[in-house]
Amino acid sequence: MAEIANPATVARTSRRDAAPKHSQAKASPGALAPLASVAVEGWRALADRAIEPNGYYLPGWALAIDASARGRTNMSALGAWSDAAESGAARLIGLMPAVSLWRAYKIPLPALVSADPYGTLCTPLLDREMPDQAAGRLMSQARDAGAHALILRDVALDGAVMKTFARVLEQDGLRPRVLQSHARACLDATRDADELLRDALGAKKLKELRRQRHRLAEHGEVRLEVARTPNDAPRALETFLALEASGWKAQRGTALTQDDGDAAFIRRAVSALAESRQCEIVTLRAGATPVAAAIVLRHLDRAFYFKLGVDERFAKFSPGVQLTLDVTRHLCADQPLPWPTRWRLRIIR
Repeated sequence: MAEIANPATVARTSRRDAAPKHSQAKASPGALAPLASVAVEGWRALADRAIEPNGYYLPGWALAIDASARGRTNMSALGAWSDAAESGAARLIGLMPAVSLWRAYKIPLPALVSADPYGTLCTPLLDREMPDQAAGRLMSQARDAGAHALILRDVALDGAVMKTFARVLEQDGLRPRVLQSHARACLDATRDADELLRDALGAKKLKELRRQRHRLAEHGEVRLEVARTPNDAPRALETFLALEASGWKAQRGTALTQDDGDAAFIRRAVSALAESRQCEIVTLRAGATPVAAAIVLRHLDRAFYFKLGVDERFAKFSPGVQLTLDVTRHLCADQPLPWPTRWRLRIIR
């Protein structure tokens, strides 16, 4: 959490602000523009210059969520722009999809919260060429909207964005406060895949997984398919959706196709991101039968493991784990053309 108001002012007003009045709870994001109003070209350009990647705040993904995802629509945009250049207009240098604290947690205090992108990362996009200015102007716009605090949920505490906010706050005699933290899995794909898996799982576990894979191969050749083009990705997505809806997620009511808005969101997002090769649908097959599939987002030098679906008829062969092993090898071997160095890929499940 970044406390962006003068602490003395907050102390004087906290009792009044805490009154559970619905109108007050909704007041803080009122001065912000709708997320859908942000110019997509400027947003894409900012994403290309981001100091820290976040596939869940790419325009193709976030706008699809904003349009139809259950409980996540109608987000506001906390934005920062550079000063107008001699050669043209100001450019977007910072962006954070935002909601009120009331909407996020039903707490009636004047604060803004990074919006839930149906993923596990809410890192704002900051321009790598002027990150301090971007962070400062995001907080300034939040203040202008009446917010006394800016809550950045699901960000890397040791990441470039959090360090930037801490540095800018320090200039005003303020500091961020960590409300809670936890560790998440992260794959360093610059390493050799076999060495990485051996260190992570151990020889005994890998031997058992190889045995299960041999058993799975009795149903047909086991292979990984990666769909990333505008033609292939939407078709592979339907395979993923069918697998997800066939298992325990459907029983819990969390499969994407069980809600029309969620289904529309993921189809729109995959199609949009496939246009820029920022989404892959990875499918593990045994012969002609898909046994597991997942959605992987890509942004700059990171990849994000979004959701996994499996055919539970093959559960004794650990199809989800088998797919993850293959995806690990796929990412460790990958050297995308637009970037000259090996990717350091953050896999978030």
